[in-house]
Amino acid sequence: MADTVLIEGLVVETVVGVYDWEREVTQNLVVDLEMAWDNRVPGRTDDVADALDYAAVSARVETCLQTLRPQLLEHGAEVLAKALQDEFGITWLRLAIRKPGAVPAAQAVGVQIERGVR
Repeated sequence: MADTVLIEGLVVETVVGVYDWEREVTQNLVVDLEMAWDNRVPGRTDDVADALDYAAVSARVETCLQTLRPQLLEHGAEVLAKALQDEFGITWLRLAIRKPGAVPAAQAVGVQIERGVR
């Protein structure tokens, strides 16, 4: 399937990082998602019930990362990918999590993973 649903630039405020000071403050993570979804049915019916609910997916991303409070972005990405696939029936996704300001000379650092079969 070539169809996808996108969520780009979703900002999640959470505790993240390995240093002691990072465990005491919240920081912003920026999440980008590309998820395989058959858009033919909602494209034909124009009914939101047939579409992937990106508001619900976005809320789940936020809840997952805020509850998890990962030390590593890699861990956050793995747990989040599995949760989204299990809860929404997403067969394939590409997920990027960026941490702005983590390296002073870079706009952001982060990880990107792909999971499942497209």
